[in-house]
Amino acid sequence: MTSLNDLKIFSNNLVKQEDTMPIMFVGHGSPMNAIEDNEFSREWSRIGKSMVKPQAILSISAHWLTDGTFVTAMKKPKTIHDFYGFPKELFDVEYPASGNPALAKETQTQVSKTQIILDEEWGLDHGTWSVIRKMYPDADIPVIQLSINYTKDLLWHYELAKELSELRKKGVLILGSGNLVHNLRMINWQNPEGKYDWAEEINGKFKENILSNHFKNLVNYNELGSEAKLAIPTTDHYIPMLYILGLRNKKDEIKFFNDKTVLGSISMTSFIAE
Repeated sequence: MTSLNDLKIFSNNLVKQEDTMPIMFVGHGSPMNAIEDNEFSREWSRIGKSMVKPQAILSISAHWLTDGTFVTAMKKPKTIHDFYGFPKELFDVEYPASGNPALAKETQTQVSKTQIILDEEWGLDHGTWSVIRKMYPDADIPVIQLSINYTKDLLWHYELAKELSELRKKGVLILGSGNLVHNLRMINWQNPEGKYDWAEEINGKFKENILSNHFKNLVNYNELGSEAKLAIPTTDHYIPMLYILGLRNKKDEIKFFNDKTVLGSISMTSFIAE
């Protein structure tokens, strides 16, 4: 349990900064990116080395869907291997970052839109550790996760994100992990480098609306055309992007990276705002 004293220590350590921390949406793609040396994982590594080292990380992963909103509050979160059919080498990976119960409590107090419940069971799923393992291989930065309440609509998530903005001023890197285009049923295994016109088209529309901060178009993605419905058969991998968009302030400049579709129907397109 987090004591009032722990919370005071956290608040004292995470002093307000002159500059806010960047925010990131990462297309995480296959869990294999966690152990492969490829163009995507190398870019994650480069970004980790180039930005100011955060004091803590708050991750919103596509792989923690809940009825209600939860935040991990344990001191030592477990590494969750939430996939199957992959090599033993991937299941052997452990990412031993510490948790931060005081940050979890701080996150809880920042939000008035809903009750955030402190969670002692979940841990770090692959939407989180597969990315930050490459960014921060020493696992020396505390990490917590915020769940996605699947009972709420997209605008609700976008608005909730705004209440977390103060954490950016306290050295917390907020990371959304999912994929803009994520249709597993239409993966082209026969031609991994092949492209679907619909995926390329909607990925471009998403980018245009992200750059121009037209959040209403992104919340109402079904109105962007039939390609959007193909790109987002379920919203789990899309919602983390809305959190990052909701956290964006007027001074933030968007920079895209890993801007590529793979296997036809998975977009690795990612962006950082700073």
